[in-house]
Amino acid sequence: MKVTVLGAAGGIGQPLSLILKSKLPAGSDLALYDVAKFTPGVAVDLSHIPSDVNVEGFTGDDGLEKAVTGADVVVVPAGMARKPGMDRSDLFKFNADIVKSLAEAIAKYAPKACVAIITNPVNTMVPIVKEVFVKAGCYDANKLFGVTSLDILRSETFWADKTGYSRGSLVVPVIGGHSGTTILPLFSQSIGYSEVSSADIEALTVRVQNAGTEVVEAKAGAGSATLSMAVAGAGFALKIVDGLIGKPGVVACAYVNGNTGYADFFAQPVLLGKNGVEKFMPIGKLSDYEQKNLESMLSTLRADIQQGVDFMK
Repeated sequence: MKVTVLGAAGGIGQPLSLILKSKLPAGSDLALYDVAKFTPGVAVDLSHIPSDVNVEGFTGDDGLEKAVTGADVVVVPAGMARKPGMDRSDLFKFNADIVKSLAEAIAKYAPKACVAIITNPVNTMVPIVKEVFVKAGCYDANKLFGVTSLDILRSETFWADKTGYSRGSLVVPVIGGHSGTTILPLFSQSIGYSEVSSADIEALTVRVQNAGTEVVEAKAGAGSATLSMAVAGAGFALKIVDGLIGKPGVVACAYVNGNTGYADFFAQPVLLGKNGVEKFMPIGKLSDYEQKNLESMLSTLRADIQQGVDFMK
């Protein structure tokens, strides 16, 4: 099993790579790529950790090819982080070209890989990757994912704190997209829903939607969510790996080209397996409040997707 991280020397990439070095199955290969010249040093640093995962770092003109060739899973946290006063859409002009060039390399050197996009704005970056893969003749809807796991971790943490259940014991699905009002936590599908007032549920929903800004402002210009995103991104990548090696019953929410009918890309539960997505799963029954939010955010989500499509024209 070869897992490649593109953007491995950054604020998300380094801790994400650390988690993968510690938790990938024994015998796996972990390839790190970044334009930063010290990327091989990150790999050397990680190589001193006593796990049976082989790690190598790449940079320079031929580094991308070497890192991507033969990969089973490619995780992409590369790009500029959000700063105070920016929303995810402001990142588009900085990150679109980066993601496009990385997608072209994946299409050329690892066309059958499962690809997990972390780079923001996810709502728009994933459609760009799809268009690159379609042009290259290697697009597979079962193997392209936008990583929305951080929305789930936040939802589960905030919900546990509100309901009094222990953190890590609850499951809260999150559907839609990965930006502002397109993020829709389904608290109605979790334990304790009947014990929480509608006002508190609405407040928690808004907090989840604005949690990224909460981190950006708290870091006062020093960055965005990196550590929590690394945990979320690595966790999702490990679930892809679990599916690929045949572990049964691996379910996760991700931003995919699925079958909801709401938009070309939509975050929903998926069953992961040896071919990436084995089954696009239904989003389940929504509360009246959740249904209203779903309907109101679709125009924003569709516009985000269209921006990515238009970029590739």
